[in-house]
Amino acid sequence: MTAKRTPREVLAESRRRDSREKRSKVLAVVDEMAARGDTVSFAAVAKAAGVSNWLVYAEGVREHIEAARKKQAGQPRREAQAGRSSSAASLATDLELSKQQITALRTERDQLKTALQRQLGQQLDQVGAAGLVARVDELTRQHAELTAERDALRQEKAELEGRLVEAEEDLAAARSSLRRMIRAENAGPAAAT
Repeated sequence: MTAKRTPREVLAESRRRDSREKRSKVLAVVDEMAARGDTVSFAAVAKAAGVSNWLVYAEGVREHIEAARKKQAGQPRREAQAGRSSSAASLATDLELSKQQITALRTERDQLKTALQRQLGQQLDQVGAAGLVARVDELTRQHAELTAERDALRQEKAELEGRLVEAEEDLAAARSSLRRMIRAENAGPAAAT
């Protein structure tokens, strides 16, 4: 016959069984995460297994998680060989291609900017040209009017100069005549005989 167990013993046995189940669940979760390629960390394992953080740090479990982490630390080389991550040469090539693309885009931007400036300049020239044509027409009309006015003033000046010459000749004749009259008057009646 089996000895009757005390409640204390029953409770201790139940706790040990629960601990073994949780530990085996944690170990299974670690193996699954490593097989899927998920990053193995203490917090991620605790969350995935649904256990407390202290259990994943407990002796017997901690070593298993650390071993899985070390194994994952050596995997980047295998991932690069399998094509899952980029090698340094691949990244350098991508960087160089990106630089070339940036240079090409900058050149294209500068060309588009220059073309836009030319187009805007032409539009301004066309808008300004209409105003300039009107201004040139106005100045041409004013020039014609001023030229006609100048010619009229020149003709008037020539006429006035001609009249002045005639007036001076008339004045000189009048002075000469006046002098003769004054001499004749001064000479008196005796000169008249």
